[in-house]
Amino acid sequence: MTVTFEVRDGVGTIQLDRPPMNALDVAIQDRLRELAEEATRREDVRAVILYGGEKVFAAGADIKEMQAMDHTAMVLRSKGLQDAFTAVARIPKPVVAAVTGYALGGGCELALCADFRIAADNAKLGQPEILLGLIPGAGGTQRLARLIGPSRAKDLIFTGRMVKAEEALALGLVDRVVRAAEVYEQAHAWAARLAKGPALALRAAKESIDAGLETDIDTGLTIERNWFSGLFATEDRERGMRSFVEEGPGKATFR
Repeated sequence: MTVTFEVRDGVGTIQLDRPPMNALDVAIQDRLRELAEEATRREDVRAVILYGGEKVFAAGADIKEMQAMDHTAMVLRSKGLQDAFTAVARIPKPVVAAVTGYALGGGCELALCADFRIAADNAKLGQPEILLGLIPGAGGTQRLARLIGPSRAKDLIFTGRMVKAEEALALGLVDRVVRAAEVYEQAHAWAARLAKGPALALRAAKESIDAGLETDIDTGLTIERNWFSGLFATEDRERGMRSFVEEGPGKATFR
């Protein structure tokens, strides 16, 4: 398998496994979509980690495979490419990317699909498609600009330059930098903590933020209000409020 999926303690790990650089060919793209849909369906999966292994996250698309495609072939394929990454971005559960080594091109775009990014101190990220006479095609022009702002996104996309972990942190491209040996452990700790939380409230928070970013403030507030009031119908809300009143904050056990 070029992508594996393992679940432990409520955390599902989607791991790329195509040595040496985890090049994202069509087979991996389609498998990512399948596993994202599986992670979405499974009730035992409460949070998700995207991981490329100890040495590299993903160095980008399979250039040899793309080189063989003409315009017609890419017109037919490009939606499947975007759909795979969108499926990951829309997993209605907390998703963290554990980034080691290179996360370039499609690899960077995959990391952008996560809610939180923990990078190794040896990580290098970027969107070098311009050096091939292309632009990012798996969401990079959209998700990167929304994450770090249009000017910073244009700098990375226009130049194709790579940034090291500390600059990526300063740009807001990653959220935490740790020693390479600790990346997966830190990602699992983040995910496992949220896996114990109220699943529907976490879903509501994620969808309110993501959907709100795509619309105007009034529509965003309506989305938030509908989710907020809807959560009053859940057992987790009853448990959380009862625990707060009787025991104090942070002690509730959610189902």
